[in-house]
Amino acid sequence: MSTVAGGAGRRERISAVIACYRDAPAIPIMHERLTAVFRDLGVDYEIVFVNDGSPDDSREVLGELAARDRRVVAITHTRAFGSQSAFTSGMRLATGDAVVLLDGDLQDPPELIPEFVQKWRDGYTVVYGERVDREAHRVMRWAYKLFYRLFRRVSYLEVPVDAGDFGLMDRRAVDALNRLPEKQRFLRGLRAWVGFRQTGVPYRRPERMFGRSTNSPLKNLGWARRAIVSFSYAPLDFIMVVALVVVGASFAALLAQIVLKLALPTAAPRGITTLVVLVLFIGGVQLLCLSIIGSYLAHMYDEVKARPAYVVDEILNAPPERWAEADESDRGAVRAARRRPGSVS
Repeated sequence: MSTVAGGAGRRERISAVIACYRDAPAIPIMHERLTAVFRDLGVDYEIVFVNDGSPDDSREVLGELAARDRRVVAITHTRAFGSQSAFTSGMRLATGDAVVLLDGDLQDPPELIPEFVQKWRDGYTVVYGERVDREAHRVMRWAYKLFYRLFRRVSYLEVPVDAGDFGLMDRRAVDALNRLPEKQRFLRGLRAWVGFRQTGVPYRRPERMFGRSTNSPLKNLGWARRAIVSFSYAPLDFIMVVALVVVGASFAALLAQIVLKLALPTAAPRGITTLVVLVLFIGGVQLLCLSIIGSYLAHMYDEVKARPAYVVDEILNAPPERWAEADESDRGAVRAARRRPGSVS
């Protein structure tokens, strides 16, 4: 039987945090597979499902599951705040010595958790899943690989390539992430930022078992923008380089214009076409620079407003040991759940 260091024979406790959106059919299967994995590992465990305002019947499915299994903690948000907020919500309530993050669509295989746990027992604080391959369209596979490599190149952090949110974090790393005040979160970047000893476990990511992906090319671009703005100053450096190039080119063009005017007056550029092209070029450069600066300003504005990253509507089977640390909104969600007929909170 495995034990935690300094636990005097106490079994390791692992929390699984699952972000769910339109994943109602997958929730019972996820619960079954996670339960089997944790029982085989011989650890104490809890399974934290975070229903991120899903429009399907995820709330009812989780209510029935929480009534049958006290190890299931069901958190429901008032609306969809995004997977990063869902993971944050679950991590703040998780009680395990280690926390595993998984997407609710079963693309993150629970059967990989024993390898994560073994790496954790070997002394690694963070163990992440490394997507060496995925079941997706060839264009999307190349796009994801290109983004991860570009992000690593421009980031001021050593961010692992092909690593998503799926992974295991020791309690020390989870507590460090929970203390960060950021609201606009990119967890895989923050996970690299907190440091500690980290390693990856390669796996092949399957397609969704049910339904279709809620991501779109536009949403993926938004993800990329958030990642780069959060962990890179390269776009701002790019503005400086572009400015220097444009100024240098302008001086070179001015000198060329003077030389041509003196040496070959008839060869010098003339007419409105040249002027229009130059104005459009300079205007395009200015708009590009303004859009980059605007992205950083918008990101800072969201942080300055200091709105919460999520709002909890209901918590079923809330862990008592987290009650003292919960904020008033979470306590209110638990009290509201207890007042509902048939509630198990």
